[in-house]
Amino acid sequence: MDNTDSYNMFVALHKAQLKSSGVPQIFWRALYKKIHDNILDAGKVFQLAKIEYENEEKHAIDPTWKLIVSAEKGISAQDCQNIYLIDHAWTYDTKYIQQRLFSAPPLVERMCLLMGLSIEVDYLEQVKNVITEMWRYNQSYSANFGQIENRMPIWYIMDEVGCAINHSNEPNFRAVPFMHRINGLIYTILFPIKDVAVGEEITRDFVEGLTNDPETRRALLLPWVHSSFQDESFEQIEPDENYFLTGQDPESLPEILDEIKIDTNRKVKVYSQYSYVKKYLTDPAFEITDNEEEADILWIVTHYKKYKELIVSSPHVFINQFPYENVLTIKDLLAITCRRKAMNKLYDLDTLETYPEWLPTTYNLSTELVQFVAYFTQRSNKNLDNYWICKPWNLARGLDIHITKNLYHILRMPSTGPKIAQKYVQHPVLYNRPDIDQVKFDIRYIVLLKSVKPLRAYAYANFFLRFANLSFKLDDFDIYEQHFTVMNYGEANRLFHVKCDDFIANWESQYPDYPWKTYVEPKILFVLRQIFEAAVAQPPPKGIAESPQSRAVYAADLMLEWRCSEMQPKLLEINFAPDCERACKYYPDFYNDIFKCLFLDIENPEVFHVLNAAQE
Repeated sequence: MDNTDSYNMFVALHKAQLKSSGVPQIFWRALYKKIHDNILDAGKVFQLAKIEYENEEKHAIDPTWKLIVSAEKGISAQDCQNIYLIDHAWTYDTKYIQQRLFSAPPLVERMCLLMGLSIEVDYLEQVKNVITEMWRYNQSYSANFGQIENRMPIWYIMDEVGCAINHSNEPNFRAVPFMHRINGLIYTILFPIKDVAVGEEITRDFVEGLTNDPETRRALLLPWVHSSFQDESFEQIEPDENYFLTGQDPESLPEILDEIKIDTNRKVKVYSQYSYVKKYLTDPAFEITDNEEEADILWIVTHYKKYKELIVSSPHVFINQFPYENVLTIKDLLAITCRRKAMNKLYDLDTLETYPEWLPTTYNLSTELVQFVAYFTQRSNKNLDNYWICKPWNLARGLDIHITKNLYHILRMPSTGPKIAQKYVQHPVLYNRPDIDQVKFDIRYIVLLKSVKPLRAYAYANFFLRFANLSFKLDDFDIYEQHFTVMNYGEANRLFHVKCDDFIANWESQYPDYPWKTYVEPKILFVLRQIFEAAVAQPPPKGIAESPQSRAVYAADLMLEWRCSEMQPKLLEINFAPDCERACKYYPDFYNDIFKCLFLDIENPEVFHVLNAAQE
C-alpha cells in the first residue's frame, strides 16, 4: 500500500474523531506521518523552563514548569507541520492508584519531579503528595464503543513536556487526546491556534468546552487559579419544569384516567422482557406469552413513553412503568424531588447538615457547581468533614464512582460526564461479618407503586442486604471492597449472602438496643413513604403522572448512619427495572406476590408494608 492509500485509510478511520476534537484539516497529513513514523519532535521546537519564585512566594497551585517556544522562527498556526505528539507518562485506573504507586518507586519519583514535589521526604509521603496533586495534572479519555464497562473514563498524565503547558484564558495551543485505531495507542496531540513567537510561553485552556457560565468556569479553574467562594450562596433552588425535561424524550400522558380492572375470569397473559418474570411467575392466575399483541400486562425493561397512545389502542393493557418516574430513578432529579420534604428548614446553621435528614447532601456538579464549592468552603471553614462520593447521575452498578475529600479531584469529575456530589456517609452503622469484622452494608427494599392519585404504594417485607468485603476504615478510598457493597457484577469479588430473617437475628444480638422491627424498619418505611409522597406532590414533568394503566416496581437502596446515639436511614438511590435475581432465588413466590398485589388487588399484609398513610 503506497503512502496515499495509507493516508486515505488513516483519514477514513479517524475523520470523525479528528473533526469532533476540532483538529484543523491542514494538520491531518503531518499527524498521520508522525504517528506512522513515530516522530516525537516536540523537543526540537519547545524548551522546558523551571519557574523561579522570589522569597518563597510560590503558592501550592502555582506551576513549577512552563513550556516555551525555542524555534527561531516561532510557531505558525498556518504551517501544516506544526502538530506534535505528546507522550503519556502514566495511564491508570482510579481503582488501583495506590496499588500502582506503592509498587513503582521510579514512577513516584518521576511524578514528584514532574509536579514539583519534594523527593526528600519518605516514600509514603511522596505517594500521598502525588495522589493529592495528580488531579491538577491528569487528563482523561473514554472509548465510545463496546460494553459500558469499556467506556468508563481512563485517566492519564502527560509527559514532562505536556505537563509543563500552563493554563490561559487566551490560549495559543490546544491539546487533545487521540486514539489511533490501527496501532491501538493513545496520544495527546498538540497544535497551535495562533502564531507564537520564539521565547513565548505555550498555553492551553484547561476547562475548554466545559461551560459558558463565567462563575462555573471560575469554580472549575480552582485547581490552577485561586479564587474565593467564601461569600457565595450554597442554597439550592428547585429548577423549573424545563430542567426536568432536559435530555429526556417527551412522554405523552393519558387523557382518560378512569380506573381499569383486569378480567379475572380467564388467565391474565403476561409479556415479559425479563427472564426472571418468565421463570418465577408461576401463579395459575397468570400465563406467560411471547406474543406482545395478546398480552394483558407488558413487563418491559426499556423505557416506555407513549401512555396517551396506549390507552387509545389498548385500553385494558397494563404497563410496568409510570410517566415521568425518572424523578425517582435519575440521581439528580431524585435529590431535587426529595428536598421537597425539607419543609421550611434547608440546613442547620451550626452543623450545615441539610434537610430532609434522610437525604445525603447532594449537588449536581453540572448545574450547581458554584453552590457546591461554596458549601465545601463553608464546611472547611468550620472544620467539618468534607468526604464526598461523586457518581454519574445516569449509571448504576458502582461504575465511575469516586470517594474523596480533595476539592480538586471533585472539580475534575464534570470533565468525564455529568456527576452528582453526595455527602459520604462518614459514620455508617456497621455489621459484624463473622468471617471478617465490622463492614459497611446497605439495605434494598423493593417498592411497588400502584397509583398516584391516591398514592398507593407498598414495600416488600423481605428486604435484601449487600455487604462490603473488607473492614471499614475512613481511608484508602480506592479500595473498592472496603467502601462499596455492590459485589455481584465483578467476577473476582466475593458475594456474601444473608437472608433478611437471619440478618435480623444477628442484628438483635449485635444491636440489642436498636431492635429491627420496632426501631430500624419503621424509620426506613417512613423514609420510603416520604420519598413517594414527594414524587407525586408536583404535576409532571416535576412529579410522577397519574396513569390508570401503570404499575411499577422499584428498588430503594439505603444505609444507616450514626447521628449521635441514633440510627438515621440515608437514601442512596432508587433503581428502575431492578435486578431481582436474588429475590427470586431467596423467595420463589416473589413475582407471584408482586403481580397479585399490583394486578389482582391481593394485598397480603404478611408480604407487604403499606406505605400510603391513608390505608394503614
